[in-house]
Amino acid sequence: MDQRQTQDAGAHDTGAPGSSGASGGGHGPPDASSAGASTAGEHGPSAGEQVGAIGAKAGRGLRWSLLGNVGTKATTFVMGLVLARLLAPEDFGLYAIALAATTFVMHVNDVGIIAATVQWRGRVEDMAPTATVMAIAFSTAIYGVFWVVAPYFAELAGSAEATPVVRLLTAIILIDGVTAVRAGSLMRGFGHDRLTKANIAGSLVNAGVAVTLAANGAGAYSFAAGQVAANTVTGALVFAWAGLPFRLGFDREVAARLLRFGAPLALGLGIEAVLMNADYVIVGAVLGPVALGFYLLAFNVSSWVPSVIGTALRYVTVPSFSRLAEQRPEALSLGVQRSVPLLVAAVLPVAVVTATLAPEIVAFLYGPTWAPAAGVLALLAVLMVVRMLTSLAFDVLTSAGATRATVWMNLAWAAALVPALWAGTHWYGVRGAAIGHALAGLLVALPVAALVLSRAGVRLAPVPATLVRPLLGAALAAAVTVTLADAVTGIAGIAATGGAGGGMGAGAALLRLCLAGGGGLLAYVLVVVPAARLRALGPLLRLSRPGRPGRPG
Repeated sequence: MDQRQTQDAGAHDTGAPGSSGASGGGHGPPDASSAGASTAGEHGPSAGEQVGAIGAKAGRGLRWSLLGNVGTKATTFVMGLVLARLLAPEDFGLYAIALAATTFVMHVNDVGIIAATVQWRGRVEDMAPTATVMAIAFSTAIYGVFWVVAPYFAELAGSAEATPVVRLLTAIILIDGVTAVRAGSLMRGFGHDRLTKANIAGSLVNAGVAVTLAANGAGAYSFAAGQVAANTVTGALVFAWAGLPFRLGFDREVAARLLRFGAPLALGLGIEAVLMNADYVIVGAVLGPVALGFYLLAFNVSSWVPSVIGTALRYVTVPSFSRLAEQRPEALSLGVQRSVPLLVAAVLPVAVVTATLAPEIVAFLYGPTWAPAAGVLALLAVLMVVRMLTSLAFDVLTSAGATRATVWMNLAWAAALVPALWAGTHWYGVRGAAIGHALAGLLVALPVAALVLSRAGVRLAPVPATLVRPLLGAALAAAVTVTLADAVTGIAGIAATGGAGGGMGAGAALLRLCLAGGGGLLAYVLVVVPAARLRALGPLLRLSRPGRPGRPG
């Protein structure tokens, strides 16, 4: 089962690393590179050239991050298929409660040390001893607190038996505390190849441990023990490959700079963790662990794209935007203006297929036992897009040194989300929780994100015009997908009762996924991809065909 946590890619994706400012607002002394940029004046590179140069480094890092995320997600995807057949929905519900606690502590446990390492102005070796001591101390203290409050948290979520699972899974923050500075150092230098290898190794360990334990009746402990084993392996590799000497020390000036930057960021990330896990607590408390298990599966499927693409982007967007923020002011705006339409164009087709073919996805992958999750999945497709855009906004704000703005952005979202989840769950069950989550994101989170970005100096005026074509393509793709799905049902005589995959076999579900989903994606590509680029593919496709008689192959 895909794990719903921002550290999906490994032990160290604890939040948005990086910022343009050393001390909470960008007031720290610049390093050599930023000083050079500031003195270059009129003769320095243009904003476009700066974006291109940093984009080249980010592109290499993104390729490695995507490779790592695809590898880890493929492993956890297969593991999820196996565990869904070995465990009961109640086991998934108990794990969801532990996961909610773990996600929160992973966001706040290092007090922004990873982010501070990425954006540090000066030699990392000078701040590493103090940062390491602080990360270890805070992680240990927070774990001690959660060990004590675990029974109360589990009771609040409606399942007191989740207490030992919470205590086991949250132990991963102790590993994170030891390796936080090393992870930040690798991200700072775009060492994503080593991070990728470490994460893939951890995911393989996770799958092996979790499946073995589940087959032997360990229940919800299978998830927790597998994740702890995975983070141990990943953390050990990151520690070894970072190439940063392990020294302990404490410098008050360095500590003050780290806290001025990291404390607001940690608070913002903590609120973000509440946003992404409040539904687990509320659904568990109102409906119980079985319904929560269905909700967890649906949320995890809706998180595939944010986990694979979003986590990969987070490894490179903040270092990249941080470097842009050090240069000309317009460079950061230009980078955002180029990034948003690309991100939307990549995510929308997946969201459309997920929303329109949710019953088929659940029926094909998990079988009829999990059919109630399909109705939730269709609604959470909206949240998929919202999460990608708000995460990008969070990273941009962090890069600009506006860490306090991230707190206000997430507070506004939380203020709308918690009552929406509570009301939706009471009125419409698990589907109501999904509706509340989607509406709060769409109607509150996105407008507030745009507002705080504008106040941080990021020009968004050119962005809406670039989104017209992807939105039109998504509308057409949805219409084509629904029409083809109905046509396939009529021709093949497929029964899809209840609108949630009930009674639909895996073969029928696969047929509809391939024909209806493929047709919808094709319609989207024809609308969104410029005709010139499509024509450019013609010669490549002709070259790929086998040679004909009498002609060179």
